[in-house]
Amino acid sequence: MKKQILALSLGLISLASFAQKDELKAAEKAIKKDLFKEAQAALLPLESMEATMDEKYIAKYYFLKGSAYGKMNVEKAAEAYNKLMEVEKESGKSKYTDQATPKLNELIQFVSEKAVQAYNVDKDFEEATKNFYLTYKLSPTDTSFLYNAAVSASLAKEYDTSLQYYKELQEIGYTGITMKYMATNAESGEEENLGSITQRDLMVKTGQYNNPVDSPTESKQADIVKNIGFILIAQGKTEEAIVAIQEARKSSPKDLNLILNEAQLYIKLDKMDMFGKLMEEAIELDPNNPTLFFNLGVVNQNEKKTEEAIGYYKKAIELDPEYGDAYMNLSVAILSGEQAIVAEMNQNLSNFKKYDELEKKQKALYLKALPYLEKADEIKRTEDTVRSLLNIYDLTGNSEKAEVLRPIYKKMRGM
Repeated sequence: MKKQILALSLGLISLASFAQKDELKAAEKAIKKDLFKEAQAALLPLESMEATMDEKYIAKYYFLKGSAYGKMNVEKAAEAYNKLMEVEKESGKSKYTDQATPKLNELIQFVSEKAVQAYNVDKDFEEATKNFYLTYKLSPTDTSFLYNAAVSASLAKEYDTSLQYYKELQEIGYTGITMKYMATNAESGEEENLGSITQRDLMVKTGQYNNPVDSPTESKQADIVKNIGFILIAQGKTEEAIVAIQEARKSSPKDLNLILNEAQLYIKLDKMDMFGKLMEEAIELDPNNPTLFFNLGVVNQNEKKTEEAIGYYKKAIELDPEYGDAYMNLSVAILSGEQAIVAEMNQNLSNFKKYDELEKKQKALYLKALPYLEKADEIKRTEDTVRSLLNIYDLTGNSEKAEVLRPIYKKMRGM
């Protein structure tokens, strides 16, 4: 009796193996004719047999499954190709892996291009998130796609998803550091990124470029922490946002980017006193950074500490003589003293002597601010710089310069 049961079992196994072979043949024929839905239908009964499938058919099955689903279901196709590669790696064979690799790469490119199209052209950040993340799942070594997915999710206001992806980036130790292969253009003298080390070295050999330099990009780890903080703030989780930054700073207390990112959080929270303290801390680490002094100038100006603000703006200009915004803000800080003068003038309308003294004081203030305003306009002309200059020229009686600027200002305003 036992022998009969054994014989029957062997017969069932044989029939199952035969059925697998037939269905694989049917799927293969359909794929060759580009009848992919028919191929999927032929393979569908085999999905429940994957765990027990005959070893001699399993690699072919996964290869055909990947081919059948392809761009119609990228995730399913890629999963099949990846399982195929695992199976053949274990068996030491590569028959179907060699055929599947270019197909998998084609799928990865297809999905990544959809992601880039959605992000850059369509501005469909929800679709971009889905495809960037799928690209990452298809090619887990390309961790930059996970970063792109996190950014896209944030722009789509899918904050929970974005937070999940940023935390995943932290878990895998993502830095985002890449190498730029720089060289100086012999003709223009400008340093350029030539894309790859091969291309850069070739251009240097031709003599068109010189001074080759390998330049790593900055780590994105501080940006990740900053973005986590911003997301938590957007979700109303203010305290969690601060904790996230401060925890990151414990391991890197002298990381300037983390300090600046924490400072930015305090701007969003309208805690300018904390922002100012962190700026001072940042200056201790980077005393030659003009932007830090400029930011301290803004903080002090907002707190009505005009003299301190002027000092910080001047320091920023000392470090960067072409810092247009610093010149503009410096002139605004100086002119803020006009408010008190005008108030006093209004109180002395009948006291002509006192009024005249105050009027002279007002004009002296204009003349004090004027060189900084002119320099700001020289560095970068804007409607604000032209309007401010025009007002001062009119108020100080410099009609010649005012008449030169007036038509420029009208044109800028579209008049």
